[in-house]
Amino acid sequence: MRLFGTNGIREVVGVKFAPKLVVDVAGAIAKLLPVGAPIAVGWDGRTSSVAGARLLGATLALGGHAVVELGLLPTPAIQYSVRAVGAQFAVILTASHNPPEFNGIKCIAADGLEVPRSVEESIEASVERGEGAAVAFDHVGSIRSDGHGGERYLEGILQQVDVPAIRARKFRIVLDCGNGASVVTSPALLRLLGCQVVTLNGHVDGTFPGHLSEPTESNLKDLARTVPAVGADLGIAHDGDADRAVFVDASGRYLPGEKTLTLLAQEFVRRHHGGVVVTPVSAPQSVEDAVRPLGGEVVYTRVGSPSVTREMVARKAVFGGEENGGLIFPAFQMARDGAMTAAAVLDYLAHSDLTLGASVDRLPQYALLKEKVECPVERRDQVIRAITAAVQSKGGRVVTIDGVKILRDEGWILLRPSGTEPLIRIFAEAREPSTARRLADEGMAFVRDALAASA
Repeated sequence: MRLFGTNGIREVVGVKFAPKLVVDVAGAIAKLLPVGAPIAVGWDGRTSSVAGARLLGATLALGGHAVVELGLLPTPAIQYSVRAVGAQFAVILTASHNPPEFNGIKCIAADGLEVPRSVEESIEASVERGEGAAVAFDHVGSIRSDGHGGERYLEGILQQVDVPAIRARKFRIVLDCGNGASVVTSPALLRLLGCQVVTLNGHVDGTFPGHLSEPTESNLKDLARTVPAVGADLGIAHDGDADRAVFVDASGRYLPGEKTLTLLAQEFVRRHHGGVVVTPVSAPQSVEDAVRPLGGEVVYTRVGSPSVTREMVARKAVFGGEENGGLIFPAFQMARDGAMTAAAVLDYLAHSDLTLGASVDRLPQYALLKEKVECPVERRDQVIRAITAAVQSKGGRVVTIDGVKILRDEGWILLRPSGTEPLIRIFAEAREPSTARRLADEGMAFVRDALAASA
């Protein structure tokens, strides 16, 4: 049984994400831990999150555990609170950037990191065997609330940046909360940093009425229009659980996540006079180009923050993250963090004579395209193996850390199974946008041909 994808369990509410799944997973977690273990529970703003969290927390308490409800918070704020409340484990009800019909379950270890795959496998095995945990009446656990997670989180971020320098700049910012969990923390953070803040979609609504929760260019048209209209210095947008941040410059230009990844990788390597940056195989070549002249080293992993964060710990990395705007600041915590990313960008700008747009324009320039092709879950691995074999039979160079990355003189193509949907995701990068487009089209053709051949 495989329940967990790249970043936790994510399923459609009322179909696979149903009461039985929540109870079964909670029972498996309860069985995994020693009776009486404190477990933190938090959630995002989706329509089913509060109900799912209460069902999960009640099951954990009936399994003998001390449940600490952290409430509605961004995922990184919940991770930041795990050690503060003395939890041995945490469970977050969230589907991150997925459409509103989804919800999910993410498991966090006592150190605040997402649990390794071995723990997920233990949970899956218990669910498959129908095992749970129940204790006698005199060993039933407790449920209490902790309402300090947001305040605790913001205080931690403020300690990581030069607050006086940022306040002196009096940045004007348009913040698109996307009706997600960032509503309860990011507006307050920017005001604490002395910013003038205009908010869009600034109330929590699990139907995401403003736009879909993934902060893509097509979903952020209102932000792109508003930033120049109000004379703002920049725009910031979060996904549904605020573990990501993407930016719009003063002209309203959307800056893909790989631009911020490259900019801050360069900045943190410069500050540390070298060091390791960890990023997935889907990351742009610009990261290497930016950090190598400063003595930096790039280490590649599988896609997904669990792989990145645990490699960062092993390598004592100075920075890490993904090209989707999910960046990780090890001096703060080993978690993708949208609010910390926003603060770090403002800290960078407060010490620079350049605007955000000008800073990005000085980076090594590549075009990175993302596509996807529908593929049944049971056929995804077979398709990837067939494409890998076909490329290698023609002498092609490949990297198989995650899916297959096909290396060309003019760029590269990455084909990998989605961890959360019946898709194969395609990344293509080259210096010229037209070349990247050709490579992306070639990648999609690879998948469709392999599907047709195995039909």
